[in-house]
Amino acid sequence: MSYEVKNVNGAAIVALTGDVDLQTSPQVRQKLLESLEQYKRIVVDLSGVTYIESSGVASLVEAFQVSRKKGSAFSLANVSSAAMRVLSLARLDKVFTIHPSVEAALAQG
Repeated sequence: MSYEVKNVNGAAIVALTGDVDLQTSPQVRQKLLESLEQYKRIVVDLSGVTYIESSGVASLVEAFQVSRKKGSAFSLANVSSAAMRVLSLARLDKVFTIHPSVEAALAQG
């Protein structure tokens, strides 16, 4: 698993790539929470995620909850089919704001 954080128009784009599992989810959690300290708007690009399990989903949910408490915007974009399957099974596709692309997320304001 790898990640990249980019500042685009004052928003943090956190792009995740590879497997988000028990071994890598602590890094995801840390990076998302650090991004929430620095930015009011977070877009998580999941296009490169090939596998995500419950600990990775828990990291996304925790960051989402922290963002709500802080009044920050948190959304997912470019969700890979592997990640969407897991989010749909957990019915989290109804909880998260999901955009078809990072550009669409940024255009949402």
